[in-house]
Amino acid sequence: MTTRELTCVVCPAGCRMTVTLDEGGAVLSVEGNTCKRGKDYAISEITHPVRTLTSTVPLTTAEGEKMLPVRTDKAIPKEKLFEAMAIIRKSKASAPVHTGDVLIPDFIEPGTNLVACKDFA
Repeated sequence: MTTRELTCVVCPAGCRMTVTLDEGGAVLSVEGNTCKRGKDYAISEITHPVRTLTSTVPLTTAEGEKMLPVRTDKAIPKEKLFEAMAIIRKSKASAPVHTGDVLIPDFIEPGTNLVACKDFA
């Protein structure tokens, strides 16, 4: 058996949790959480960690080039973050753009999009 220590990030409480795993890596128990969301977070973080990716892409506007903040509209697998950033580094956008506009549909995973986080005319 193995144990892993985690700090929950679901709410401001920041519970310190201990996750016990069997030899195959399956979760046997979660201790230290004060709510069910903490337990769910711990299991997810150990078995399939995901992250919402935020970054910027160059944006061409009438005033010149600016940087447009972007993010994924769903969390993506942590192991695909470097692949996602390689795509973002090659991306560009043109004004006008509005918050929530899909810049790259099906980004990294089907149903996950890269969206704009700011309006530019």
